[in-house]
Order: sequence, then C-alpha cells, then structure tokens
Amino acid sequence: MATLLIVHHTPSPNCQALFEAVVAGATAPEIEGVQVVRRAALAATASDVLAADAYLLGTPANLGYMSGALKHFFDQIYYPCLDSTRGRPFGCYVHGGNDVTGAVRGIESITTGLGWRRAADAVTVTGEPDKSDTEACWELGATVAAGLMA
Repeated sequence: MATLLIVHHTPSPNCQALFEAVVAGATAPEIEGVQVVRRAALAATASDVLAADAYLLGTPANLGYMSGALKHFFDQIYYPCLDSTRGRPFGCYVHGGNDVTGAVRGIESITTGLGWRRAADAVTVTGEPDKSDTEACWELGATVAAGLMA
C-alpha cells in the first residue's frame, strides 16, 4: 500500500479549513490503496518522510515565508532524506493574510534541493477561505493521492 504523508502547520481556523479539505480529498472513497498519514510539522520525522511515497505540505505564510514549524520540519529531514526521496511527488497549500509568494518560493526552493517532483500546482489562499479555495484543496489532496494508486 502506498503512503501519502501530510505535513502541516495548522495554527488558525483558516488553515484548519484548508487542512480538512486536503485530507477529505486524499481520503475520498475513490482513492484506493493509499494510506494517508497526518503529522503536525513539529512532530514529523525523517522516518515519516522515508516511509512515505508522496507528500502534501501545508503552512501559513508568516512574515513573507513559510511557518517556522514547516521550516523546522525541513531542517530536520533534509540531509537524512536527501538521497532516498529524490523524484517523489509532492504538493502544497499556503494560507496568508495578503501575500504568500515568499512562502511558496521557500517551499519550492527546498523541495527542488530535495529533488522532489511537483505533482500539482500550489494552492494559495489569502484571507478567509471560500468554497473555491476549499474545493481547490480537496482537488490537491485527491490529485496527489490518486497519483499513488497502482
């Protein structure tokens, strides 16, 4: 069975709504043979990353960058996972008050260094998420999970 690891920092109701939509998409009944593992960014480990076949990353944009929690996650797993996870697919979603560009750029820079392959475009949301934002997150979760189906 393939494993999708969702690593998230979810400090607000807006981030929670996006996280729940991603999980709902990734665990949709049509998705078969994929185990979805959820880890808070401060709890996720290199072992979690090595055991997964794909990744979904979620973060707020704080001061123009990804959250410190997601950055800490990357700091902890980067070298232990560098050679073993190249080519694995990932997706991400970012929520911010007004600008998420720096956060997305930071995630793309680190995942490029890891050699991960973008499986879907980043979902970016500013302000309070509306129905189209949660639908986009559902699609993100479903797309990355469906890519793991045998």
